[in-house]
Amino acid sequence: MALKLRQLSPEEHDTIDKLAHSRTAAARLVERARLLLLAKQGHRVPAIAQQLHLPAITVRTWLKRFNAAGLAALRDNPRTGRPATYTPAQVAEVIATALTPPEHLGLPFASWTLDRLEAYCNEHKDIPIKRSRIDDLLIAEGLRWRTHETWFGERVDPEFAKKRGALKRSTRAPLRRVS
Repeated sequence: MALKLRQLSPEEHDTIDKLAHSRTAAARLVERARLLLLAKQGHRVPAIAQQLHLPAITVRTWLKRFNAAGLAALRDNPRTGRPATYTPAQVAEVIATALTPPEHLGLPFASWTLDRLEAYCNEHKDIPIKRSRIDDLLIAEGLRWRTHETWFGERVDPEFAKKRGALKRSTRAPLRRVS
């Protein structure tokens, strides 16, 4: 028995047509919409598979899914995997801590580093987190460690230049030519 596409509503047809010709939608959605359009035009599974360079079983799977659930079936199902390591509350706590000046928390330094933030979260917040994960969380939040330095605090020692003293050249001055 040949697998056929069920009758499409006008809204479904319009949506599938737009997706099939889209240049900005996800490639897998475009491919699935093209598959459905070919099926609507009366092509059989082997012909669709050959034209789209897909295995026939893939074509059958998507036709069955669409026939059963409609447009919602074109999206990927959630995949199994390891559950999130940190709760949203813990992530929010790490980000809030990074945006808080250390002096307000009673700490003896003026700015955060990833190592300091890691130590503070591990010891005071009871969040077992590594510095690389803190960096990932900050980047995912749109914060960049170096460019948003004022958000994380001022320089460690604002009087560093005065204490350092005059700068000395690390290389010799070029020789002057006498004419």
